[in-house]
Amino acid sequence: MKKVTLGLMTVGLIVAGTLLTAGVASAYQGNPSVKGPNYTPERHEAMTKAFENKDYTAWASLMQGKGRATQVINKDNFGKFVEAHNLALEGKTDEAQKIRQELGLGLRNGQGKNGGGMGIHRNMNK
Repeated sequence: MKKVTLGLMTVGLIVAGTLLTAGVASAYQGNPSVKGPNYTPERHEAMTKAFENKDYTAWASLMQGKGRATQVINKDNFGKFVEAHNLALEGKTDEAQKIRQELGLGLRNGQGKNGGGMGIHRNMNK
């Protein structure tokens, strides 16, 4: 009986930890008012300049290949990404989210335009 209780408590802690971590990790995505884990005033200023100048190369360099956005955003669609960013800054979150979804960002299951169903259940029905 004690082993069962201990096992259930362990599973509960693992699930709770996973949920808390996922919530913190995704809180800043798409919300410019929340500082991400790599925030520094210098990086923020450089990122702001990259968006203002629509400078994909500078943005990509700052991102260092990290995050879902670097898998989806490229030189060709960076302008749309900047548009979504600017709309979010203006508080037009619905419009920004629509563009993010068109780009394949901000979808909980990893699917979107060119996303190819990269979520956990990919290829299960094939």
